[in-house]
Amino acid sequence: MLDIFFATLTPMLMMLVCILIGYILTKKKICPENSAIVLSKLETYVLAPALTINTFSRYCTVQSLSEQYQMVLYCLLAIAIAISLGYLLSPLFEKKGYTRTVYRYSLTFANFGFLGNAIVPAIFGEEMLYNYMLFTLPGTLAVFTLGISSLIPKDKDHPNPLKNLLNPSVFAVLIGAAMGLTGVTDRLPGFVGMTLSALGGCMGPIAMVLTGFVIANYPMRQLWSNKKIYILSALRLFVLPAFFVLLLKWLGADNTTLIMCLFCFGTPLGLNTIVFPAAYGGDTSTGAAMAMVSHTFSIITIPVMYISLEYFILR
Repeated sequence: MLDIFFATLTPMLMMLVCILIGYILTKKKICPENSAIVLSKLETYVLAPALTINTFSRYCTVQSLSEQYQMVLYCLLAIAIAISLGYLLSPLFEKKGYTRTVYRYSLTFANFGFLGNAIVPAIFGEEMLYNYMLFTLPGTLAVFTLGISSLIPKDKDHPNPLKNLLNPSVFAVLIGAAMGLTGVTDRLPGFVGMTLSALGGCMGPIAMVLTGFVIANYPMRQLWSNKKIYILSALRLFVLPAFFVLLLKWLGADNTTLIMCLFCFGTPLGLNTIVFPAAYGGDTSTGAAMAMVSHTFSIITIPVMYISLEYFILR
């Protein structure tokens, strides 16, 4: 049991160190004020797409899709239920207004992209990362359509949600899948694969440094003072992942799918609840508190939840 715990805890501690690095660099004013914007664009347009292309190009085949398409269907069902739960539970945290929308988004979507894509290969290896990306594909599409659209205030112009699918993350999936299915990957020069692998390897640490940059802009006492955030974090890190794992287990999902489900729904709250309110002049303190509290507790909750899954569900 301890071996599993420390194998899961190690990458989580690495992520914590990266958050602290970003936090200290910002507090000490070592980096320019626009560093968070630069890192965010680097993540969005280079590092995350490189990781996706590298993974899908190596592991996406006709055989893998035919064997694992059920994972996508399981996640599609889980995301549909999560959306419903978000609408049901968010009024318990905030009766009305834009802040309720922020809570609804956080109850629906975890940080399964940046953090999940970093810790899954660190624990299980690159091939399992492909399974994870395949499982979370419906969640990714939901974030870029319903999720992002919901974070735009009602009094602002709302673009067609489908246009949000025209983004680097979706293009990376399509490009990587096309490369894998056609076998182009094996005929590319070696430096192409090395470049994609090197850039993709930077995605997780840089994302956590970015988290530290963002959190450092808020008073620490303020981030820890909202009691609602602790309840929300408990739901996000314990209750919801346990619910979805048990649901998929009851529906007959295999062990790999259950592991992917845990890391999809058990990761902490992401940065979209900071980025979008900031873009439209809204209050970002709630989103920052969500990120700070949930990321801190996830250092322990993710290893504990994975051990519980291994010993009580998978055996």
